[in-house]
Amino acid sequence: MSWKKEVDHIKLRRALALKLGGEKKINRQHEAGRLTVRERISYLLDDDSFQEIGMLSGQSKYDKDGNLLEVTPANSVIGHGTINTFPVVIYGDDFTIRGGAADAAIWQKMIAAEKLANEYELPLIRLIEGTGGGGSIKTLEKDGYSYVPANPGWDLVIDNLSKVPVVSLALGPVAGLGAARLVSSHFCIMVKEISQIFVAGPPLVEKIGEKVTKEELGGYNIHSKNGVIDNLANNEKEAMDKTKLFLSYMPKSIYEIPKKKISKDPVNRTDNFLINIIPKNKRESYDIMPIIKSILDKQSFFEIGENYGLSAITGLGRLDGYPLIIIANNPQIYGGGWTSNASKKIIKILDFANTFHFPVLHLVDNPGFVIGKNAEKNATIRYGAKALASIYQTDVPMCTILLRKAFGVAGAANINHVKYKYRMAWPSGDWGSLPSEGGLEAAYKSDLKNSNDPEQLRKDIEKKIKIASSPFRTAEKFLIEDIIDPRETRPKVCQWIKIAYPSLKTGPSSFGYRP
Repeated sequence: MSWKKEVDHIKLRRALALKLGGEKKINRQHEAGRLTVRERISYLLDDDSFQEIGMLSGQSKYDKDGNLLEVTPANSVIGHGTINTFPVVIYGDDFTIRGGAADAAIWQKMIAAEKLANEYELPLIRLIEGTGGGGSIKTLEKDGYSYVPANPGWDLVIDNLSKVPVVSLALGPVAGLGAARLVSSHFCIMVKEISQIFVAGPPLVEKIGEKVTKEELGGYNIHSKNGVIDNLANNEKEAMDKTKLFLSYMPKSIYEIPKKKISKDPVNRTDNFLINIIPKNKRESYDIMPIIKSILDKQSFFEIGENYGLSAITGLGRLDGYPLIIIANNPQIYGGGWTSNASKKIIKILDFANTFHFPVLHLVDNPGFVIGKNAEKNATIRYGAKALASIYQTDVPMCTILLRKAFGVAGAANINHVKYKYRMAWPSGDWGSLPSEGGLEAAYKSDLKNSNDPEQLRKDIEKKIKIASSPFRTAEKFLIEDIIDPRETRPKVCQWIKIAYPSLKTGPSSFGYRP
């Protein structure tokens, strides 16, 4: 007796699964400029590393004698593999079968992938296209009954956010539950002119009187700028390359510390341009990016949220090979002032740092919260206060470099002042409750009004304020811990990161991560 017949049947079913929705649907996918789910997995994972789970699942038809007539594979492909030998769990929607809708899927497969990542403490990658597991109206007609909505496996989706790295890629139109899965991640990417994201697509939106295209409703011009996604890619392969790069900084789970890599960039490297980069004129701006790249290991900065909340810059990087989070003000946008969107961006990256135990390097040139009618409409103080709270709730080591301004409530968010302040300033430092240029008239209004020579009085006051505002006066009182030559910044922060890493502790953070 032999099981050869049954083994041959396994091979047949596997071959059928590889055909996805059929040649015509695959061609249509390629004509739309999109890869199939299996092509994506093949590009993303190391060669021959993919171990598929549930390949035989799907909908089958048999004749009266029980012989297989046809198989429609489940439109969810799941499994595990490696990226540069780093183990990951992956699941992807197959748009060639019912556009990724649940009426063509075995929804338990998605839950199985989430559960595998959760229990084996492995990073999870979601390749989302379509409704990502949501059903279509055809389900109602087919089943003959409706149901009270519930999101199967959502407890795992939420728990994974506080346990393992989760990356989601929008690789085509993504709606409903698929959109919710997409944003329920630590790093989320969409592809320019290929991806669209919406709660409900154009046909439903038309019912409320808005006739729009998919791109007008949920294209990259909207979602790369409003915080729905973190980064934008020009094509699918670039999106997957960004995924690989993001994961190269990550631990497998919260039960590990992010791993150091060998760095060939000397810790004592200095760049002479830093001594001239900040203008003497306080009203002039400058480009923060050369400063970030000078301090970090060469070619190590990976920006997150590059088109959103632009007055703040956030991302991952390395110092002497150690991974860390970077936050910086961008003086070329609102002078670096915190907007409501910049504040949301900072909250997210600090929660991320707290979850996965990344030390934080904070480069500060913060004139305060942005002001004016639009700032009030956008609830700047509400989200700014939340950003300040996130600074105080962060348990990981933080090193702050005061590059120039630190004013008001937002300026006070330079560091948690009740903890040890690992903090340094450049000689361009300028701080206080209000900039002297803006507060002089209000503070000395009566004196100036009653003076016989208000212009001379103003000049005398400005001179005294300028002397008192010197960062060296602050250092004399030990209200700033050190003032350094800007060229010393990299060596100094590399010394900090070396003592910061042994203090990191694994395990859950003090509160769960929310998308």
